[in-house]
Amino acid sequence: MNVSVFNGITSVIIEVIFALVPLVVFFLVAQVLLLRLPWKKVIDIIKGIFLAFIGLTLFLQGVHIGFEPAGTMMGKVLGSKDHKWVLIPIGFVLGFVATIAEPAIRILNHEVDKVSGGYIPQKVLLYTLCIGVGFSIALAMLRLLVGIPIVWLVLPGYVIALVMMQFTSPTFTSVAFDAGGVATGPMTVTFIMAVALGVGEVLPGRDPMIDSFGMIALVALAPIISVLTLGLLYAWKERRND
Repeated sequence: MNVSVFNGITSVIIEVIFALVPLVVFFLVAQVLLLRLPWKKVIDIIKGIFLAFIGLTLFLQGVHIGFEPAGTMMGKVLGSKDHKWVLIPIGFVLGFVATIAEPAIRILNHEVDKVSGGYIPQKVLLYTLCIGVGFSIALAMLRLLVGIPIVWLVLPGYVIALVMMQFTSPTFTSVAFDAGGVATGPMTVTFIMAVALGVGEVLPGRDPMIDSFGMIALVALAPIISVLTLGLLYAWKERRND
C-alpha cells in the first residue's frame, strides 16, 4: 500500500487555521481592550500559537494517514474472526489506550489537578476517564454484534447522569461534562471510529454507516458517568471520615 506522508495535508492545514483563528482574534481583541500585556509576553504567546499550529497539523496529518486506515483494517480483521465476542474486550482495551493518548485529556487532567489543589489527582482522573471510555467502546462493540438501537443506550445513560448530578458536588459535575467533550478528540474519533466502521463492513447483516452511528455519543457520555461516579465515591469517603 502506497502512502504519501503529505497526502491531504492542505485540508488539514485549513482545518487547523479555522480552529486557531477565532482564538487568535479573541486574544488580540482582549489584548487591546483589557489585558495590555507587555510586548515580550505577547511575542511569547504568538510563538506558542505558531508551535501549536505546527504540532496540531503534524498530529492530525499523522492520524489521517496512519491511525485511520490502520483502524479500518484492524476492524475488518477482527470482525471476520470466528469468535466475534473478542471484539468486546478488545474494544475496552482500545478505548482505554486511546484515552491515554488523547492530548486534550492530558490538558484537562493537569488543569483539574492545578485548580483543585491536588484534591482530584491527575492519575485518578485519567484512569477514571480511561475506564469509562473503555466501557463505552466495549458497549459499542456489543451493540454492533447484537444490533441494539442507540437510543436504548444514550437516553437511559443521560437519565442516570442527571440523577447522579443531584448527589454529586458541583466541582465533579463541571469536570464530568468537560471530560465528556474532551474525550471525543482526534484519537478516539478517527481511530476507534475507523475500527467500528471496519467491523461493520464485514459483519453480516450490519450497515457500517447505521450500526456504527452513535459510538461518539457513547464516548461523550461515558466520561460524564465515570467522573460523577468518582464524585460519589469522594463524597462517600468524606462522609465516612466525618
